[in-house]
Amino acid sequence: MASRLIRPRLSLSRLYLMAGNKNGRFLSTESNKVDEPFKVEEAETVNVPPPPEKLLVLGGNGFVGSHICREALNRGLNVASLSRSGGSSLLESWAKNVTWHKGNLLSSESWKEALDGVTSIISCIGGFGSNSYMYKINGTANINAIRAAAEKGVKRFVYISAADLGLANYLLKGYYEGKRAAETELLTKFPYGGVILRPGFIHGTRRVGSIKLPLGVIGSPLEMVLQHAKPLNQIPLVGPLFTPPVNVASVAKVAVRAATDPVFPPAIVDVYGIQQFSQQMSR
Repeated sequence: MASRLIRPRLSLSRLYLMAGNKNGRFLSTESNKVDEPFKVEEAETVNVPPPPEKLLVLGGNGFVGSHICREALNRGLNVASLSRSGGSSLLESWAKNVTWHKGNLLSSESWKEALDGVTSIISCIGGFGSNSYMYKINGTANINAIRAAAEKGVKRFVYISAADLGLANYLLKGYYEGKRAAETELLTKFPYGGVILRPGFIHGTRRVGSIKLPLGVIGSPLEMVLQHAKPLNQIPLVGPLFTPPVNVASVAKVAVRAATDPVFPPAIVDVYGIQQFSQQMSR
Protein backbone atom coordinates (compact mmCIF):
# COMPACT_ATOMS: atom_id res chain seq x y z
CA MET A 1 0.00 0.00 0.00
CA ALA A 2 1.39 3.35 -0.97
CA SER A 3 2.14 5.58 2.00
CA ARG A 4 0.37 8.92 2.26
CA LEU A 5 2.32 12.12 2.74
CA ILE A 6 0.78 14.13 5.56
CA ARG A 7 1.50 17.88 5.40
CA PRO A 8 1.17 20.01 8.54
CA ARG A 9 -1.58 22.59 8.41
CA LEU A 10 -0.77 26.24 9.15
CA SER A 11 -3.49 28.47 10.44
CA LEU A 12 -4.37 31.48 8.34
CA SER A 13 -3.29 33.87 11.10
CA ARG A 14 0.12 32.15 11.30
CA LEU A 15 0.60 32.47 7.56
CA TYR A 16 -0.10 36.15 7.69
CA LEU A 17 2.39 36.65 10.52
CA MET A 18 5.07 34.65 8.74
CA ALA A 19 4.53 36.53 5.53
CA GLY A 20 5.00 39.78 7.35
CA ASN A 21 8.37 38.77 8.87
CA LYS A 22 11.41 38.04 6.72
CA ASN A 23 12.91 35.58 9.27
CA GLY A 24 9.71 33.64 9.65
CA ARG A 25 9.38 34.51 13.35
CA PHE A 26 5.82 34.79 14.53
CA LEU A 27 3.54 34.98 17.50
CA SER A 28 1.63 31.74 17.60
CA THR A 29 -2.13 31.98 17.90
CA GLU A 30 -2.28 28.38 19.11
CA SER A 31 0.12 28.69 22.03
CA ASN A 32 1.05 31.16 24.75
CA LYS A 33 4.71 30.82 23.87
CA VAL A 34 6.51 33.57 22.03
CA ASP A 35 9.83 32.71 20.37
CA GLU A 36 11.04 36.31 20.65
CA PRO A 37 9.88 38.91 23.19
CA PHE A 38 7.86 41.86 21.93
CA LYS A 39 8.50 45.32 23.31
CA VAL A 40 5.45 47.38 24.10
CA GLU A 41 6.04 51.07 24.68
CA GLU A 42 3.55 53.10 26.67
CA ALA A 43 2.06 56.06 24.87
CA GLU A 44 3.11 59.37 26.33
CA THR A 45 0.30 61.12 28.17
CA VAL A 46 -0.09 64.71 27.06
CA ASN A 47 -2.20 67.06 29.12
CA VAL A 48 -4.02 69.26 26.66
CA PRO A 49 -5.66 72.25 28.33
CA PRO A 50 -9.31 72.81 27.40
CA PRO A 51 -9.97 75.62 24.94
CA PRO A 52 -10.74 78.96 26.60
CA GLU A 53 -14.36 79.90 27.10
CA LYS A 54 -15.68 82.08 24.31
CA LEU A 55 -18.28 84.64 25.28
CA LEU A 56 -20.43 86.42 22.72
CA VAL A 57 -21.97 89.70 23.89
CA LEU A 58 -24.97 90.82 21.87
CA GLY A 59 -24.87 94.60 21.81
CA GLY A 60 -21.32 94.72 23.16
CA ASN A 61 -20.68 98.27 22.00
CA GLY A 62 -23.49 99.76 24.10
CA PHE A 63 -23.47 101.14 27.63
CA VAL A 64 -24.06 97.85 29.46
CA GLY A 65 -22.49 95.67 26.79
CA SER A 66 -19.15 97.48 26.80
CA HIS A 67 -18.84 97.03 30.58
CA ILE A 68 -19.63 93.34 30.17
CA CYS A 69 -16.94 92.95 27.49
CA ARG A 70 -14.36 94.60 29.72
CA GLU A 71 -15.34 92.50 32.75
CA ALA A 72 -15.10 89.30 30.70
CA LEU A 73 -11.65 90.25 29.36
CA ASN A 74 -10.48 90.90 32.91
CA ARG A 75 -11.46 87.33 33.71
CA GLY A 76 -9.36 85.96 30.87
CA LEU A 77 -12.21 85.06 28.53
CA ASN A 78 -12.16 85.08 24.74
CA VAL A 79 -14.70 87.83 23.99
CA ALA A 80 -16.64 88.66 20.84
CA SER A 81 -19.45 91.14 20.23
CA LEU A 82 -22.29 91.27 17.73
CA SER A 83 -24.17 94.46 16.90
CA ARG A 84 -25.71 96.21 13.92
CA SER A 85 -22.85 98.71 13.74
CA GLY A 86 -20.09 96.13 14.16
CA GLY A 87 -16.93 97.69 15.55
CA SER A 88 -16.85 99.79 18.68
CA SER A 89 -16.30 103.54 18.70
CA LEU A 90 -14.60 103.24 22.08
CA LEU A 91 -10.98 104.33 22.10
CA GLU A 92 -10.08 102.39 25.25
CA SER A 93 -7.28 99.83 24.96
CA TRP A 94 -9.37 96.82 26.00
CA ALA A 95 -11.63 97.24 22.94
CA LYS A 96 -8.78 95.99 20.73
CA ASN A 97 -9.01 92.59 22.40
CA VAL A 98 -12.65 92.05 21.41
CA THR A 99 -13.65 90.42 18.12
CA TRP A 100 -16.33 92.70 16.65
CA HIS A 101 -19.00 91.18 14.40
CA LYS A 102 -21.57 93.10 12.40
CA GLY A 103 -25.05 91.66 12.00
CA ASN A 104 -28.77 92.16 12.49
CA LEU A 105 -30.62 89.68 14.70
CA LEU A 106 -33.78 90.34 12.70
CA SER A 107 -32.00 88.96 9.61
CA SER A 108 -31.22 85.32 10.32
CA GLU A 109 -28.46 84.86 7.76
CA SER A 110 -26.35 87.93 8.54
CA TRP A 111 -24.84 86.86 11.86
CA LYS A 112 -24.86 83.05 12.31
CA GLU A 113 -21.08 82.74 11.81
CA ALA A 114 -20.57 84.82 14.96
CA LEU A 115 -21.79 81.78 16.93
CA ASP A 116 -18.87 79.56 15.88
CA GLY A 117 -17.03 78.26 18.94
CA VAL A 118 -19.20 80.23 21.36
CA THR A 119 -19.80 78.60 24.75
CA SER A 120 -21.96 81.30 26.34
CA ILE A 121 -23.93 84.39 25.34
CA ILE A 122 -25.02 87.55 27.13
CA SER A 123 -27.67 89.63 25.39
CA CYS A 124 -27.95 93.36 26.05
CA ILE A 125 -30.17 93.94 23.02
CA GLY A 126 -33.01 96.37 23.63
CA GLY A 127 -34.36 99.75 22.65
CA PHE A 128 -37.21 102.23 22.65
CA GLY A 129 -39.55 103.60 19.99
CA SER A 130 -43.03 102.73 18.81
CA ASN A 131 -44.71 99.73 20.41
CA SER A 132 -44.19 97.57 17.31
CA TYR A 133 -40.51 98.54 17.09
CA MET A 134 -39.94 97.93 20.80
CA TYR A 135 -41.48 94.48 20.57
CA LYS A 136 -39.23 93.58 17.63
CA ILE A 137 -35.97 94.81 19.14
CA ASN A 138 -36.64 93.61 22.71
CA GLY A 139 -38.61 90.49 21.83
CA THR A 140 -38.19 89.11 18.32
CA ALA A 141 -34.47 89.90 17.99
CA ASN A 142 -33.66 88.18 21.28
CA ILE A 143 -35.92 85.23 20.51
CA ASN A 144 -34.04 84.71 17.23
CA ALA A 145 -30.73 84.76 19.11
CA ILE A 146 -31.97 82.32 21.76
CA ARG A 147 -33.22 79.82 19.19
CA ALA A 148 -30.05 79.99 17.11
CA ALA A 149 -27.88 79.58 20.22
CA ALA A 150 -29.84 76.50 21.32
CA GLU A 151 -29.48 74.93 17.87
CA LYS A 152 -25.74 75.67 17.90
CA GLY A 153 -25.27 73.96 21.26
CA VAL A 154 -24.33 77.04 23.29
CA LYS A 155 -24.13 76.05 26.96
CA ARG A 156 -25.39 79.15 28.77
CA PHE A 157 -27.42 82.22 27.86
CA VAL A 158 -27.85 85.32 30.01
CA TYR A 159 -30.48 87.90 29.12
CA ILE A 160 -30.39 91.45 30.46
CA SER A 161 -34.10 92.15 30.84
CA ALA A 162 -35.80 94.82 32.94
CA ALA A 163 -37.60 95.13 36.26
CA ASP A 164 -41.34 95.70 36.32
CA LEU A 165 -42.01 99.37 37.00
CA GLY A 166 -45.74 99.29 37.56
CA LEU A 167 -47.41 102.08 35.61
CA ALA A 168 -44.43 102.33 33.27
CA ASN A 169 -45.27 98.88 31.93
CA TYR A 170 -48.44 100.30 30.37
CA LEU A 171 -46.71 103.34 28.94
CA LEU A 172 -44.01 101.14 27.35
CA LYS A 173 -46.23 98.22 26.41
CA GLY A 174 -44.19 97.00 23.44
CA TYR A 175 -40.97 97.22 25.46
CA TYR A 176 -42.16 95.04 28.32
CA GLU A 177 -44.17 92.62 26.19
CA GLY A 178 -41.08 92.05 24.08
CA LYS A 179 -38.90 91.52 27.16
CA ARG A 180 -41.29 89.00 28.67
CA ALA A 181 -41.66 87.10 25.39
CA ALA A 182 -37.87 86.77 25.20
CA GLU A 183 -37.75 85.60 28.83
CA THR A 184 -40.33 82.88 28.12
CA GLU A 185 -38.33 81.66 25.14
CA LEU A 186 -35.12 81.57 27.16
CA LEU A 187 -36.65 79.54 29.97
CA THR A 188 -37.97 77.10 27.36
CA LYS A 189 -34.78 76.68 25.31
CA PHE A 190 -32.29 76.93 28.21
CA PRO A 191 -34.02 75.36 31.24
CA TYR A 192 -30.66 74.50 32.85
CA GLY A 193 -28.40 77.23 31.52
CA GLY A 194 -30.59 80.30 31.17
CA VAL A 195 -30.34 83.28 33.51
CA ILE A 196 -32.47 86.43 33.38
CA LEU A 197 -31.30 89.61 35.05
CA ARG A 198 -33.97 92.23 35.81
CA PRO A 199 -32.25 95.48 36.82
CA GLY A 200 -34.09 98.75 37.13
CA PHE A 201 -32.35 102.00 36.26
CA ILE A 202 -28.69 101.23 35.49
CA HIS A 203 -26.28 104.00 36.41
CA GLY A 204 -22.63 104.69 35.72
CA THR A 205 -20.65 106.84 33.32
CA ARG A 206 -22.34 106.60 29.94
CA ARG A 207 -20.61 107.80 26.80
CA VAL A 208 -22.67 109.46 24.07
CA GLY A 209 -20.28 110.33 21.28
CA SER A 210 -17.50 112.34 22.86
CA ILE A 211 -19.66 113.31 25.83
CA LYS A 212 -19.59 111.42 29.13
CA LEU A 213 -22.81 111.40 31.14
CA PRO A 214 -22.17 110.74 34.86
CA LEU A 215 -25.42 108.92 35.59
CA GLY A 216 -23.97 107.82 38.89
CA VAL A 217 -24.40 111.34 40.27
CA ILE A 218 -28.12 110.59 40.52
CA GLY A 219 -28.16 106.82 40.50
CA SER A 220 -25.61 106.10 43.21
CA PRO A 221 -27.33 108.12 46.02
CA LEU A 222 -30.71 106.67 45.04
CA GLU A 223 -29.30 103.16 45.14
CA MET A 224 -27.89 103.73 48.61
CA VAL A 225 -31.26 104.94 49.91
CA LEU A 226 -33.71 102.66 48.08
CA GLN A 227 -31.85 99.40 48.61
CA HIS A 228 -32.80 99.70 52.29
CA ALA A 229 -36.41 100.65 51.55
CA LYS A 230 -37.57 97.37 50.04
CA PRO A 231 -41.02 97.47 51.76
CA LEU A 232 -41.89 100.52 49.64
CA ASN A 233 -41.54 98.30 46.58
CA GLN A 234 -44.63 96.36 47.70
CA ILE A 235 -47.02 99.33 47.53
CA PRO A 236 -49.67 98.64 44.85
CA LEU A 237 -49.23 100.38 41.48
CA VAL A 238 -46.55 102.89 42.53
CA GLY A 239 -44.41 100.48 44.58
CA PRO A 240 -42.21 99.34 41.66
CA LEU A 241 -41.16 102.96 41.12
CA PHE A 242 -39.12 102.60 44.31
CA THR A 243 -36.97 99.87 42.76
CA PRO A 244 -33.38 100.90 43.51
CA PRO A 245 -31.01 101.76 40.67
CA VAL A 246 -27.97 99.50 40.22
CA ASN A 247 -24.43 100.25 39.09
CA VAL A 248 -23.50 99.04 35.61
CA ALA A 249 -20.35 97.42 37.02
CA SER A 250 -22.51 95.24 39.29
CA VAL A 251 -24.67 94.14 36.35
CA ALA A 252 -21.56 93.29 34.34
CA LYS A 253 -20.00 91.23 37.14
CA VAL A 254 -23.11 89.18 37.77
CA ALA A 255 -23.84 88.71 34.05
CA VAL A 256 -20.36 87.37 33.29
CA ARG A 257 -20.42 85.07 36.30
CA ALA A 258 -23.87 83.75 35.36
CA ALA A 259 -22.66 83.10 31.81
CA THR A 260 -19.49 81.22 32.79
CA ASP A 261 -20.09 79.60 36.18
CA PRO A 262 -21.93 76.25 35.79
CA VAL A 263 -22.84 76.40 39.49
CA PHE A 264 -24.78 79.64 39.01
CA PRO A 265 -28.43 78.55 39.16
CA PRO A 266 -30.80 79.14 36.25
CA ALA A 267 -33.13 81.79 37.57
CA ILE A 268 -34.72 85.22 37.25
CA VAL A 269 -32.52 87.57 39.30
CA ASP A 270 -34.09 90.86 40.38
CA VAL A 271 -32.20 94.01 41.31
CA TYR A 272 -31.81 92.92 44.93
CA GLY A 273 -30.31 89.63 43.78
CA ILE A 274 -27.92 91.48 41.46
CA GLN A 275 -26.77 93.65 44.35
CA GLN A 276 -26.34 90.63 46.61
CA PHE A 277 -24.33 88.59 44.10
CA SER A 278 -22.17 91.60 43.26
CA GLN A 279 -21.40 92.25 46.93
CA GLN A 280 -20.46 88.60 47.47
CA MET A 281 -18.04 88.74 44.54
CA SER A 282 -16.41 91.92 45.84
CA ARG A 283 -15.53 90.40 49.23
